[in-house]
Amino acid sequence: MSTDFTGNSLFPKGDKNDAFAQYFTGTSYLSMLSTEGVNIGNVVFEPGCRNNWHIHHGGGQILLVTDGYGWYQAWNEPAQALKPGDVVNIPAGVKHWHGAAKDSWFAHVALAVPAENASNEWLEPVTDEHYAALN
Repeated sequence: MSTDFTGNSLFPKGDKNDAFAQYFTGTSYLSMLSTEGVNIGNVVFEPGCRNNWHIHHGGGQILLVTDGYGWYQAWNEPAQALKPGDVVNIPAGVKHWHGAAKDSWFAHVALAVPAENASNEWLEPVTDEHYAALN
């Protein structure tokens, strides 16, 4: 399924996500919606863009899909196709990745669940072979 990013999403696309570019394959954009109490960011992925495997230690993460089509996958589990309106609750300590489908822009609002000493651990990239096998 293909879709273009219209720019008419609920939240601003933001600037190129240069600060975290080393943890992404492809180009993403980030607009921080809140940094007080709960970190909330709107993340937009160009088609084929995905982040590396990573773990949220402490509080976990919640994804609210707002635009396009994408993927979420927890380690040793099948990938889940995502569409607008989907919610992904990622418990603390779960190794996972998320990103756009090959032929679609993708946007989600990412909420970092607050916790004492919460941190992110960035790991290896999702390989092109692994990603290409998704249907």
